[in-house]
Amino acid sequence: MAQEFRPYENEADVIRMSDLNVENRLDRISVFGSVDLTRDKAGLKLATALKEVLDAVVHRLQQEENDNNLPETISPPKATQFVKNPLA
Repeated sequence: MAQEFRPYENEADVIRMSDLNVENRLDRISVFGSVDLTRDKAGLKLATALKEVLDAVVHRLQQEENDNNLPETISPPKATQFVKNPLA
């Protein structure tokens, strides 16, 4: 992986693997889209990259659990509110 993915440390990191997106948040990691893990070298490369990201997430969560800093659950994200464009 070109850059190190640091789970739960910012609201900016997005990793794209084919049509799969992994978005970093302070309280969650969002994974959406799709990726085909083909039975070839390209599939192995994608599978390895996805595994590295998920391994980093699991490691971080296990660290926080060991430090007694992992809550049982968190609140779901707040609903998006639409407001009228003041410039329109």
